[in-house]
Amino acid sequence: MEDWHFSSLEKIFIENRIYRKIEECETWEAVIQAIDKGLNPFKKLLKREVTEDDIVKLTEIKIKRISKFDAKKADEHIKALNDKIKVVKDNLKNLTPFAIAYFKELLKKYGKGKERKTVISEEGFEQIEVRKVVINNAKLYVSREEGFAGYGLKKDELVSECSDIDDVLAITGDGKFVVNRISDKSYYGKDIRFIKVFEKNDESTVYNMVYRDGPRGDLFIKRFSIGGITREKIYDLTKGTENSKIIYLGISGTDNAPTIQIVLKPRPKLKNTVFNVNFNEMLIKNRSAVGNILTKFPVHKITEVGKGKSEASAVKSSEPSKKNEKESEPELFEFPKEKNNTEQKNTCTKSADENGNLIHAPSNITQSYNRHHCRF
Repeated sequence: MEDWHFSSLEKIFIENRIYRKIEECETWEAVIQAIDKGLNPFKKLLKREVTEDDIVKLTEIKIKRISKFDAKKADEHIKALNDKIKVVKDNLKNLTPFAIAYFKELLKKYGKGKERKTVISEEGFEQIEVRKVVINNAKLYVSREEGFAGYGLKKDELVSECSDIDDVLAITGDGKFVVNRISDKSYYGKDIRFIKVFEKNDESTVYNMVYRDGPRGDLFIKRFSIGGITREKIYDLTKGTENSKIIYLGISGTDNAPTIQIVLKPRPKLKNTVFNVNFNEMLIKNRSAVGNILTKFPVHKITEVGKGKSEASAVKSSEPSKKNEKESEPELFEFPKEKNNTEQKNTCTKSADENGNLIHAPSNITQSYNRHHCRF
């Protein structure tokens, strides 16, 4: 548009010999006024107003160009500009077809040897979660007794690799859990029974738990998943009674839960003192569910006699690192540690009573549970 404007202005200035009107002018202001006055009859032919800058450009035209001015050539140039302006206006009215044609022309001109190497899925674009694609650049450590965890505790127990944007889930012995953003060192509560890198909306991990309600209450059993959480909020997995305690905690999938054996303390008229419970037979409920009463009688010990695939490394364990695969207790068993008993002649399984004290019992105890003592 500017090209057309000045070409037309130049043609008017030369063809109508307006430059001759400045021959008698003695000042610069007089020159500007003379040219502006000479252009007045022709301003209606232009597409915009004539500015002082336009007049200054006219005064810069060399006399050589004026003497050799070709009116026919100037007309052809202006006509070509008019044709281009018409095409542009038409393209603006049909912008979408023009844009498609324009990019096709670019592809034709520059696309050879640069063909697309990716494919758009028929299912559409997926939402990518940052935590799933970020590279593990740190390691999570834990001090279970002190209750601290983070990537800065390099002298303590290694849990797993992680990234510096992960969240950490920790379950403590009093039946509470919390999820915090990973840091150099954070406090989660003393007696950490289970800790892992938290995965949002993880429905495949199931928690199998037995807890004591208060210091001398009934034993409850529950199977649950964590679900959605609020970071840094403490959640209670028990009924909420003070001094409640986790007696057993196992981690499994939805269909490979462990089987536990409960041994009751002998009492008069109590015939069946040993029974088994398979967690697979229980419904997976919300974490806030109280659970079912396992027994109201005093418990001598709880032993895990069958196991599924689990996250054993993250659960507090009383076992040495090397174990016989035929032993009844899996690695995820999490009662207090005991001294090495490899010199014992009899094969034993390790378990704990309701106070967390370690007890030995023959591994061949296989009696089934009695519904009189275990209600679901």
